Amino acid sequence: MIENTASAFKAAIAAGYGIETDVQISADGEAMVHHDDALGRLTEGAGRLADMSATAIRAASFKATADRILTLGELCDLVGGRAPLVIELKSHFNGDRRLVQRTAEVLAGYAGPAAVMSFDPGMIEAARLIAPKLARGIVAERHYDHDEWARLPASTKRRLAWLLHATRTRPQFIAYGVKDLPAVAPLVARWVFGLPLLTWTVRSEADRAAGQHWADQMIFEGWRP
Repeated sequence: MIENTASAFKAAIAAGYGIETDVQISADGEAMVHHDDALGRLTEGAGRLADMSATAIRAASFKATADRILTLGELCDLVGGRAPLVIELKSHFNGDRRLVQRTAEVLAGYAGPAAVMSFDPGMIEAARLIAPKLARGIVAERHYDHDEWARLPASTKRRLAWLLHATRTRPQFIAYGVKDLPAVAPLVARWVFGLPLLTWTVRSEADRAAGQHWADQMIFEGWRP
C-alpha cells in the first residue's frame, strides 16, 4: 500500500494504529493529503501541488492502485474519529501560512482526536495563534544534511535542531528523528518540561528498541511492530 492513501488509512484503522499523514497546499488553498510537493514519485502525472488546483491534484492516480489524492476534509470523513490523526504541515519555509489556516478550518469541524506538527516553526507559531486549542508539535532532527534542507542557512539548522524557537512556538510535543536519539534538546523537552516525545521514522526492530528507550511513541512505516 502507498502511504497517504485511502487504502493505507483503512488498513491502519483495521490494525488499531494511529495515523500520521502529510498535507500540502494547493494553488487554490486546499489542504491536500500527500507527502511530496510534486506529483510523479508515487503518482501518475507531474507538476508542483502548489501550482495546481485541488481538482487537478485529485485527478492524479497513485501508481498501480485505484487510490486518488484526498483532501484533508475527505480524510477526516474517512477516519471519522476511529484513529488519532497526527498531521504534518508541509512547508517551503517561505512564510505562506494558508495551509495552517485551511487545516485549522477543516479540523474545527472534526470531532476526532487530531494534532498538527511541522518542521517549520513558523507554521507551528501560526497554528498557536490561529487555533490555540489545536494540539501542535514540532518535528526536528539533529543534522539537516539531506538535500531538501540545502536552502537553509547553517544557523537556521542549528536553531531547528536545538528547538530554540520553543518560546514562540510553544510546542506541546516533539517528534525527533530516531537515528538522532539520544539528543540533548528533545530529551530536555521530555524530562524537564514534560513534553511527549515521538520519534520517526521507525523501520525495524532495532529502531523500535531505540525509540522505546528514549521516546514515548513512534511513527513507523514499511514495517509492523
